[in-house]
Amino acid sequence: MGLKGLALSGLVALASASALQQKPILNDATAEQAPIGIGASKKPLIDSEALQSTISTAALLARAKHLYKIAKLGEDEYNHPTRVIGSKGHRGTLKYIYKSLQELGGYYTLSRQPFPAVSGNVFESRLIIDRDVPRSASPMALTPPTKHKEPVDGDLVLVANDGCEAADYPKAVAGNIAFIKRGVCPFGTKSALAGKAGAVAAVVYNYEHGPVAGTLGTPSKHHVATFGLSGTEAAKYIAELKAGDRVPATAYIDAEVETVITHNIIAQTTQGDPENCVMLGGHSDSVPEGPGINDDGSGSLTLLEVASQLTNFTVNNCVRFAWWAGEEEGLLGSDYYVDVLPAEENKKIRLFMDYDMLASPNFAYQVYDARNNVNPVGSEQLRDLYVDWYKKQGVNYTFIPFDGRSDYDGFIRSGIPGGGIATGAEGIKTEREVAMFGGEDGVPYDVCYHALCDNVHNLNLTAWELNTKLVAHSVATFAKSFEGFPERTDGDYGVVRTAEEIKSLSMDPKRADYWRFNPQRIYHGSKLTV
Repeated sequence: MGLKGLALSGLVALASASALQQKPILNDATAEQAPIGIGASKKPLIDSEALQSTISTAALLARAKHLYKIAKLGEDEYNHPTRVIGSKGHRGTLKYIYKSLQELGGYYTLSRQPFPAVSGNVFESRLIIDRDVPRSASPMALTPPTKHKEPVDGDLVLVANDGCEAADYPKAVAGNIAFIKRGVCPFGTKSALAGKAGAVAAVVYNYEHGPVAGTLGTPSKHHVATFGLSGTEAAKYIAELKAGDRVPATAYIDAEVETVITHNIIAQTTQGDPENCVMLGGHSDSVPEGPGINDDGSGSLTLLEVASQLTNFTVNNCVRFAWWAGEEEGLLGSDYYVDVLPAEENKKIRLFMDYDMLASPNFAYQVYDARNNVNPVGSEQLRDLYVDWYKKQGVNYTFIPFDGRSDYDGFIRSGIPGGGIATGAEGIKTEREVAMFGGEDGVPYDVCYHALCDNVHNLNLTAWELNTKLVAHSVATFAKSFEGFPERTDGDYGVVRTAEEIKSLSMDPKRADYWRFNPQRIYHGSKLTV
């Protein structure tokens, strides 16, 4: 989840699904795959308890250690382990996942779904404000470099409101550095408006204490070199600017953008009703700053382990696993998959389950608070399945916003019921949560979120094993039967809300779901763009 750091990589789909008119490859059984073994029919029907019993910490940890070795392939280019899109580490990750699935005796039909993207790397950056070097300052993904890739000087100029309208940018921005509050509209919009106003660079500061990280999205000729800054460090400069003081600054970014081709991996059981599929996914990529063994190595490896153990059973309904590429740069792989999915194939997916970060060291057992009144019907039933399982285990849980920050976003926008679980990212654990789950209050759920230290030692194995068993339970439940789960209907894809409905739902404009339901689609799923 998310994006920040010194050497950033960003991606954005080069063309819309409608322009490409490309359909996902759903049946790509190849000669590389072995046929289903003799005696497959003798396998028992899927059973939740039996599938859960196959999950072990040892197997998960072994996969994590192997994934870290793969991440080290990125050291030649990035000087540290990473699995960022376009790196040797990510290509190695995709090869590992696909090869592991091929070795499962033809239980799955496999496909690779390529899509073009734009990759942006920041090689060097520095922001100096009034002789200070803010520790939280980090360049946005897909930011252009400063002019001639050299430092630019100017005064900080405070932008009015949230910087989402041209009128918010005073004339003084020209030739200076725009200082813009985070919120309401995408970062790319703010950067472009700053560029149109003549700014030499832009800084987006948080309305909360924490740092700001994200992507500018689709490259624009109007974008300027753009940094994110924490609310804590920004407060001092905001006060000085409001007092009428001059705040000089220097910005420097050396960056480049290039086109890459990456791909999603899809595995669907050859058995089971293909008209009624349970689908689940995690993302295969990391941010450039680290190996991403929790984010989302934990989720993607959970899927791989469950997919491997599922081969010991037969299923009544098809199960479709997905490993998305480009999640860290704005949910690109999952959005692309859904965008090119024909309506008749959309209808075959009864629900989608998202598994992103399942082993955070200072974890909380989090369930997305998906509700039927604002999401496709069935999302709430999936939410309750997770709750019921935690209760049965005697384990506490907490609800978190279902706000479009991960790969489920494209699915629920297209009318497919969705949900999932997580263990927390950059959020701060509270005293109440410590009483519920243990750990430390006042500390992030994952102190190594988007950092080099997100390695094998960053995993809480207890949380990971427990959550992997819950993933197994979710798969087994629907692979066996959709009894009691709402049917898909002809009119339940393409979820759009009117302005009146949005207002009646009391949605917060700073939350992603406000824009997800906005008919103008100003916000398009990228989880950290407002």
